[in-house]
Amino acid sequence: MRLTHDVILAQQQKLLMTPELRQAIAILQMSSLELSEYIRNELAENPLLEEKPDVEEPADAQDESEPETNDDISEWLDVFGDSDRDTYDAGVNYQGEEKSLENYLAQKPSLYEHLEFQLHLFSTTPEEQEIGQYLIGSIDQNGYLTAKLDDVARQLNVDLEEVEKALELIQSFNPPGLGARDLPECLILQLRQYDKDSEIARNIINNHLTDLARGRLNHIAQKVGAPVRKVQEICDLIRTLDPKPGLQFSGDEIKYVTPDVIVEKIEGEYVVIINDFNFPRLIVNNMYESMLKQADAQSQEARKYLEEKIGSAIWLIRSIEQRRMTLYRVSRCIVDLQTEFLDKGVKYLKPMTLRQVAEMINVHESTVSRATTNKYMQTPQGLFELKYFFSTGVECSGEDKVSSKSIKHMLQDIVAREDPQHPISDEAISQQLQEKGIRISRRTVAKYRQELNIPSTSARRRY
Repeated sequence: MRLTHDVILAQQQKLLMTPELRQAIAILQMSSLELSEYIRNELAENPLLEEKPDVEEPADAQDESEPETNDDISEWLDVFGDSDRDTYDAGVNYQGEEKSLENYLAQKPSLYEHLEFQLHLFSTTPEEQEIGQYLIGSIDQNGYLTAKLDDVARQLNVDLEEVEKALELIQSFNPPGLGARDLPECLILQLRQYDKDSEIARNIINNHLTDLARGRLNHIAQKVGAPVRKVQEICDLIRTLDPKPGLQFSGDEIKYVTPDVIVEKIEGEYVVIINDFNFPRLIVNNMYESMLKQADAQSQEARKYLEEKIGSAIWLIRSIEQRRMTLYRVSRCIVDLQTEFLDKGVKYLKPMTLRQVAEMINVHESTVSRATTNKYMQTPQGLFELKYFFSTGVECSGEDKVSSKSIKHMLQDIVAREDPQHPISDEAISQQLQEKGIRISRRTVAKYRQELNIPSTSARRRY
């Protein structure tokens, strides 16, 4: 056989990940808030993009609306008791500055500010206050003291007894448990301030916390030499204590979820609304577009720049519209498949897969996965992540399968209705579900129970 080098013309298909395609995939995966921020950045970088102006109100309507706004502010000031008619007029102070209601929002003090405030109230000597401030600076965000008392005494050149006295003062502050050096001390300090301290409680906290977490009350009762019922009452009390009291002053802000899809029932039919009101509508700047049509008016570099920017702008607008249509089609499919869930609740959630939805709307599974990532749907049953509606199914006596989330909801109901003194076992739960036509094993019940953070039978038993 002779080996030769030949030039052959062949036709083949390839999927090239162009920058535009990467951008479209990234936009599809963004939530509404992320897309809004992305659009704002593109508006700042691309001069050919501009926000579509809203319909302007007539001048008469604007003039009529201004006094109403000022009256509303005055009414709010009256409600809060902060309206001074001699100084303020319609929400504007004597210097002509607007008086915003945001000025009346209270800021939550930090843990260190809260402790220092109490230290200034209860400290008796400057030395005690100095030691107390040093100890407060050594308390972490959970409320635990991280410094050793010997090191503090050596650093401040004071006696160890004075440091212990200052720590005892800090440990008497509110909330109870602050300034502890470990978890047992934190819990005992709280029992002491609540006047619930006892020898049995201290014994359980110091020696049997692991058994308490596992619900081994009989073992604890044998070790401490007390009736099981008494041990159970003390363990219930210990479970109500705060293991990290310092987190009550955490500065983390509450983050609210904005739904990307809103589902409402109108005249007996579910309507899907894409919540795209948070980001502006984009259009191409007419001035730059007309400049591009004038072939001889710009240099080659300027024309190349305009062509690049207008191409980027048009592709961005198309990608946003494609995202909206894809998200609508996926959401519409979910609503059509889960109508019974929207009407009756979690028990009627049907098993559904990405492939099933992808085949119905004629797209790839990855497209459905990206369209449902980090997005939420507001429904009559509450706010759910779009991924929540996708779950595996368990075979039942009929032809249809039952969603695993529905089975977990049934499991919770069974446990909630059980006799606390005689809790039902996983095998008995499996039998009850099988009587309803759901084929499920004991091991699967145990798996679902652990995912729901439901303790075992022995841990749930009440005496």
